[in-house]
Amino acid sequence: MTAIALTIAGSDSGGGAGIQADIKTFSALGTYAASVLTAITAQNTKGVTAVEDISVPIIVAQMDAVFSDLDVNAVKIGMVSRSQTIQAIAERLQHYQRKVVLDPVMVATSGDRLLQQDAIETLREVLLPLASIVTPNLPEAALLTGLPIATDQAGKARQAESILKAGASAVLIKGGHGSGPESTDILFDGNEMHAFTAPRIATTNDHGTGCTLAAAVTAHIAKGHSLTEAVQLSKDYLQKALIASASLSVGHGRGPVHHFHGWW
Repeated sequence: MTAIALTIAGSDSGGGAGIQADIKTFSALGTYAASVLTAITAQNTKGVTAVEDISVPIIVAQMDAVFSDLDVNAVKIGMVSRSQTIQAIAERLQHYQRKVVLDPVMVATSGDRLLQQDAIETLREVLLPLASIVTPNLPEAALLTGLPIATDQAGKARQAESILKAGASAVLIKGGHGSGPESTDILFDGNEMHAFTAPRIATTNDHGTGCTLAAAVTAHIAKGHSLTEAVQLSKDYLQKALIASASLSVGHGRGPVHHFHGWW
């Protein structure tokens, strides 16, 4: 049986994040990649210069086309910038009933906002309850919960509990935006809390890290791994991709991680 993962996300014309990063990650991890495009961004390693949203009827048509033919094992949701887009995706996912990895893409690595303010509450209300796991970074977790950006494990735990109360089955609070020699992610499912720690990599090639980690989790879930296994394997994959990014020379800003470090 071929493991199939679907990404519902925006396009990054620079190729380092968004739907391009998802497809690269799925492929690198031996998972067939299907995609639903939600927005087109004019973007490179230096930032986002323009965004154009895809119409809701086309987003729904893409989803129906994929699900009517492909046996999708897991779905990753990335950039969904408008309330009407979020509502439509949630309605179709309630119909198709798949495991969902929600990466609440709100702010790009460059600092550019990618989610409209009024869409944050819609995301909380209609997508969080459908998520098998939510993967916010520290600023995104703060926006989702209305709490200050966490600076320690206790703060991450409070935010994780708040996101679970909103309906998500599990949450992975990522520590990449923190400080110190190590980066620690916290996985909490309401019963058990797991910490995943790795040395912090000093690199400017970190564009698309959030997309890549969430896509890796989706790929491993699609292949049948448990949530804890999927997170650990994904953390290992991203760590190697960050280390190997030193061999890439792409753009003049924050370059991409090396998705195909195991192949090139």
